[in-house]
Order: sequence, then C-alpha cells, then structure tokens
Amino acid sequence: MASVHESLYFNPMMTNGVVHANVFGIKDWVTPYKISVLALLYEMTASKITLPERRRLNKLILPLQQGPDLTLGQFLKTVEECCPQTAYAVKLRLHEMADGELKDMEYFFSTLPTPFTAFDTEAYKTSVVGLFMRHMLLAYNKLSFSQVYKLYKSLQHYYHSHYAKPMDGQVPALVADDSEMDLTSIEDTVGDRVDKEELDTPLHDDNTPSRGPLSQKQAEYFLARQAYLLKNDENKALKPAALQEELNNMLKFNPDFAEAHYLNYLNSMRVQDIFLSAHSLLHYFDRLILSGNDGKSNGDEGYGRSLRYAALNLASLHCRFGHYQQADLALQEAIRIAQESNDHVCLQHCLSWLYTLEQMKGSDSTVLTEDSVKMAAHFCLPYLASLGIQSLVQQGATQGKTAHKLMDALKDTDILHWKHSLSELIEISLAQTTSIWRMYGKSTMSLQQAQLLLNMSSLEPVNFGVQQNNTEAFAVVLCHLAELHAEQGLYGAVSEIIQHLKEQFPPHTQHAKLWMLCDLKIQFERHMNEGKYHLAEPLVTAITALNQLEGLYRKAQVLKAVNRSTEAYHILQQLQARCEKTKCTEMVIRVMLSTAELHWESSGFSTALPVLLQALALARQHHLQSLASETILHLAFTQLMLGVPEQALNVLHEAIEPILAHRAVMDKGRAMLLAARCQIAVAGFKPNRQGQAAASALDTLNEAAAYFSQLNCKERLRDVHYLQAQLHRSLGQILESNKSAMLFRLLDQELQSPMVLSLCPVFS
Repeated sequence: MASVHESLYFNPMMTNGVVHANVFGIKDWVTPYKISVLALLYEMTASKITLPERRRLNKLILPLQQGPDLTLGQFLKTVEECCPQTAYAVKLRLHEMADGELKDMEYFFSTLPTPFTAFDTEAYKTSVVGLFMRHMLLAYNKLSFSQVYKLYKSLQHYYHSHYAKPMDGQVPALVADDSEMDLTSIEDTVGDRVDKEELDTPLHDDNTPSRGPLSQKQAEYFLARQAYLLKNDENKALKPAALQEELNNMLKFNPDFAEAHYLNYLNSMRVQDIFLSAHSLLHYFDRLILSGNDGKSNGDEGYGRSLRYAALNLASLHCRFGHYQQADLALQEAIRIAQESNDHVCLQHCLSWLYTLEQMKGSDSTVLTEDSVKMAAHFCLPYLASLGIQSLVQQGATQGKTAHKLMDALKDTDILHWKHSLSELIEISLAQTTSIWRMYGKSTMSLQQAQLLLNMSSLEPVNFGVQQNNTEAFAVVLCHLAELHAEQGLYGAVSEIIQHLKEQFPPHTQHAKLWMLCDLKIQFERHMNEGKYHLAEPLVTAITALNQLEGLYRKAQVLKAVNRSTEAYHILQQLQARCEKTKCTEMVIRVMLSTAELHWESSGFSTALPVLLQALALARQHHLQSLASETILHLAFTQLMLGVPEQALNVLHEAIEPILAHRAVMDKGRAMLLAARCQIAVAGFKPNRQGQAAASALDTLNEAAAYFSQLNCKERLRDVHYLQAQLHRSLGQILESNKSAMLFRLLDQELQSPMVLSLCPVFS
C-alpha cells in the first residue's frame, strides 16, 4: 500500500512554486538554436509537404520551442525523422547564413512572414507559431548592432561546431553567453566585451557537452516533462545518471530552485539512494519556505503548511525504505503541526499513512483503516476513502473474509472511481481483484480480470506520448499472467510476457522487483518439475534477496528433493513460526504440506495426518480453495499408504473437479496418477472387478502421462510407465506392456535416482 499512497503527497512540482524569470540569467528568444527553430517554421510555411509529415512536424513544434536547446546534430536528426525534405531545407538555410555574411542573417529576418498578416499560414498571430515568431522578431529588432554581431558569431559557431572534428575525443562545448540579448536591454551595454572568448569556456570538466544555464520556460518545461514521465512512463524519462547531471547543472546556476530539488528527490528514489533522496526532499521544502511562494496567499499559514507536509513526505520516504521508527517520529511531528493548524485534510493524510505504517509493521490496523474511511468520506476526499476501502479488502482477504463480501466492497469503490474518473484507482482495483481470485484458487476469474485491465483504455490524459501501461497495477497483472501460463506449461508465452515486463519495467525502475521475483519463481518451479535440482538451487539465493520467506521455502524444497530431510525440517519449522507471527496464512499451509511430505519419506504416514488435517481446516477457514484441494490430494495419498484406498478415492473425488478446472498442469497430473493408483488398490480387494478397474486405470494413466509430458516431468512419467507396464501385462497386452517397460527403463537409466515412494501393489 505504500506505493499506492505516495502519489497523494508527491504532488506535481510546478503547482507549489513558480520559477522566477531572471534566476537563470539567459533569455531563450534570440539564440542560435531558436534561429534554427525559426528556420524550420519558415520552411514549413514556404514549402509544400505532405499532410502526414505536416502533422508530425506540428507535434514537434512545441517541444522544440519550450524544450532545452539542442545541438545542431540533434535538432536536424529530430526534424529528419519527421520530414527529411524539410530537414534538408533547414540545413541549407542555416548554411546560407553561417557561411555568408551578416547581411544574410538580416535578410532572413526581413523575409519572415508577419504574424499579423499571415492569416493563411501557421504564423497567424494567435497560434503557437505566430506567438513564437512575434517574440523572435521583437527581440531581434531590439538588439543593438554589437548584439546582432555577437548573435551572428554565435550562429556561426553553432553551425560549424556540428561539422568540426573533435580533437583527442573532446566534444566541443556549445556554450554561448546570451545574457545581453534581453528584451528589456535596449542600450548597447556590452561594447567592450564583444571580443571576449566566452564561447570557448566550458562549464564542465568532463567530456560531455553542456548547454549552459536554462531559461525560465526551458527549466519549467524540462522539470514538468521529467516529473510527468517519472510518474507515468519511467522508460521515456532520462536515465538516472543523465537526469542527475542535468539537475546538478541546473542547481549550479540557481541552488535555491525548489522544484529542481524535488525532481532530484524523485530521481534518487528510482535508484534507492536513501541519503540523496532525503537530502533533496529536505532541500525542496527549505527552498520552498525561503522563496515565500507557498505563503504568499495565506501568510504564515503557508509556512506551516510546508512544514507539516514536509514531515509527512519524510514519513512516507522512511516507510518506503523500511525505517519504521523514523517514519513514526516524522508522522507524529506532522500530526502535531496539523493539529495546531487545525488542518483536517492533512490530518486525514496522516491517518491514512498511520494505518499503512501499522500494516507494514505487521500489526492489525483494521480499526484505524475504518476510521480513516469514515473521516475521508466526511471531508469529501474520495481518493483517500477509496484507498482505505481497498486496504480493508486486502486485510479481509488475508483474514479469511468470504469472496462475495470483498467483491461487493470493491464494486462500491469502482462506482466511486468511475464517478470521479480516478483511473489510477480503477487499475489498482482490477489488479487487486485479480490477486484475490488467484488467492482463492479461481484461475479463470483471475485471468478474466487481468485481461480486463490490460484491454482497458486509461482515463488519464496522455501527454508527451505516454502510454498508461507502466504502473504497478499493470506489473502485478502481467506477473499473474506469466504465472498462470507457466502453470499450464506454456513457457513460450511466459518468456514473451517476461520479455515485455523487462522492456516496460527495466531493472532500475521501482516495480522491477515484481517481475524479477516472478521470473525466478517460474524458473525454479520448472527446474524442480524437470528434476534439475542442481539448476534450481542457485536460484534460491536470488529469490531470498527479493523475498526472504519465499527464499526459505524454496531452500527447504531443494533440500527435501536431495534427501537432506533433517535440514529441510528445521528450515520449515523456523519458517512456520515466522509466518504464524506475521499471519501469512498461505505460506503456513504450504509449509505444513511440505512438512507432511517429509513425514512420508520416513514412512510416518500416521504422523502426517494431524498436520494435513490442520492445514485443511486452515485453508477452508480462509476460503483458499486451491490450497484446500492440494491438501486433499495429500490426505488421499496418506490414506492410500495407510491401507484405506476406498476412503482415499472418496476424498479424492471431492478435490478432482476444482483441480482439473483451476489448478496447474502438474497438479492435474498428480491427481490423475493418484486416482489411478487408488482405482488399482480398490480393485485389488475385489477380484471380480480387476479387469474393469485396470482398463479404467489405464485411461487415467494416459491422461496423467499427457500432463507430465507437457512439463517434461520425467520422474512422474517414470512412475506412470511402470504402472502402465504392470496393468498391460495383467490384461494380457504383451506388446503394450513391453513398450511401457522400455520407456520406464530409458527414463530410469537417464534419471539414475531411485523411486522415492513405493508403488502400490498391482495385479500379478
């Protein structure tokens, strides 16, 4: 729930403060790069281009105008991707000015269409292009002669540096001091400074090119774009190192720029940098308070508001990194300040974080969550109310609430989501529904909800070409799909899903751990099914690094498979104690089943019965049909080994239907193999039914063999072929018996391991 709540407080940064116009000291209207953009607009107006190319160029105009200055190579490459013909024309236009004389640049400005007269072109005065050209012309006309000459020399350097060959691997720095090209600077104030070699002074010691300080609009556009991309499509944002470098360069010219510190905080969270993220977050609120932007309209209230939300954000930061004590202290501070200011909205946010913190600690926070929902509804905060209900549903699922009550609660929240267009919460609700159905063992319903989310069009407005498919909800749903396909033996589809997850959620992103753990678990189960324990064992360490409980459980499975039963038993007992303390019911049941299997290996079938009965009661109490069916399989096998096959067959009939409908291929094969062995054992006590039972058991074994072949489970196939050979011989089918015996012999030689469990007697 922590990742869900964070969006409540990590507000878009441009709403909290406004960048002052002159803090960066450089104007963005008259620069060589803006002349290149102006040349592009001129060629778009003057030349004839196709409609698709014009549409692509129109989409490109605003980012080129408002974005940071690009090098000539980057600019031409961007335009060429949209319209190669126009890119070539722009290159010729710049060549005429840069290789010509000053009058060529002056002629270019004199031939530009006037925004007030060009009604039939993109240069209309109220259009984006028209406003841009108007600003350019006004700025250019206000320049003195020395400033025009300096602009011309900057344009020459900008153009020729693109074609100059770097010496000794050095990239020429394209830094121009255009601080004198100001709309308010009419007089020639630069006079004697024209001859300074400012263009050759790099701002960085490394080999990376620097664009120097940004203007107000460039800084606002850059920060807003990167913040939006980090929230909605992290893949399209700058890489953490590149973004850090840009922010360092920006803060070098204006250390008090609060929004840059906030983006630095978000960027540090991507790479789990605890120190830098906390440092940047504190600097953000310090600068916000010092700038006075937050308190202009509210006086002292703005100062207090920043303090309490600073403490609240700090609490959420510590929650994310698992520092529960520090988070609790910061949260108590935020509550205290909010109470002093009588800020009920902030108090409600604090309450939602309070029950989230209690959940992270493993405590029961049901009462706190219910109070939070009531208060959020009272103060008309639908987002917090819905999050509280979803949290209650999550707690109810782990506490054994019935499915229909949970689904009714989610249905009510969905009405709230659609009413207020809360698309993010709609996605979370669908992902949560998928997980609940999966937990209850209803794979068909889980698959349906997953497909519903993946095919849903988001209500979120799409900016910067962002697709709303990289949220945590999508990652969870795709992981469920991968596991569902793996259970059916469709490993080709699994690899495609995992590959998509790797592309959509690269390893450095915050949700990458979900698919990493999912991929490792699928690989582990596949190796275990195929009997390749030497390949499964190295995966245990990686799984433990991502989830300690899952890692311990997998380690016990490997130890049990290689007959190190004592070590496996100690790990399972330790794991069960931890899971009972944290109320992880699913893991407790899985540990009990593994413990019963250890009793089987020592022929302690009678001692396994109480453990299995306890596991079955726990599974039914929490409505975990999947685990209940698996427990019934274990009970049926235990009864078979204790010599009561009739009772085992009756118990098995209770579980066979949900297993065939919802369980994995491996469980289906195990169920069919056990059913065949029970049929054989029952018929052994009724000689007059041996032939009929053998024929029925053969059909069941053939179905089991198909399941095991799908998973390449050779150990189970060996058991199947052994029984098939015996049954064919009892029916006098010598050829079929010899064929099954040959297959058994081949697998036995390949595996070179004894059959662990004794097979039941068959007909002689």
